[in-house]
Amino acid sequence: MNAWVLRAVALGALVVGLRAVLGFAMVNWPTQGSWMRLLCMVVLLAVILFWGVLDGRRDRIAHPDPERGSDLTIRWLKAGVAGGVGSGVAAWVLDFFPKFDLGDNGLLFEATAGASFIVLVIFVPALIGVGIGRMLVGRQADKSATPPRAGNPISTPV
Repeated sequence: MNAWVLRAVALGALVVGLRAVLGFAMVNWPTQGSWMRLLCMVVLLAVILFWGVLDGRRDRIAHPDPERGSDLTIRWLKAGVAGGVGSGVAAWVLDFFPKFDLGDNGLLFEATAGASFIVLVIFVPALIGVGIGRMLVGRQADKSATPPRAGNPISTPV
């Protein structure tokens, strides 16, 4: 399976799952909606950022030269687009089932405006995580490399 397909399916399913849980919680506890929305967004961003850090670390370990790394930008962009559109369509379909309150949005909204928001929510934190992961591995490599010993020019025999 392609790496971006795995990311798209997993993160799209996470988005739909969080939306379903949030819809259930909003029906049962409507006055607690603001912190529940924030909690769902924090969970989603944390998962995406963590996965981006893992990708960045794995890529920098495989390619120590910064100019020769994998193209993680396109991988995460594909994952974001597929995850955003897929989660929007899945949420639209689930909204027809009883006991699922996912906002009663139309298909056009879910496949365009809702999907574009999810694309950005997936893409931007993932690339921030990739940058952090690459930076962390680069710092570890700099620390583990022993600096050359500088000899004392006065006591060195000529």
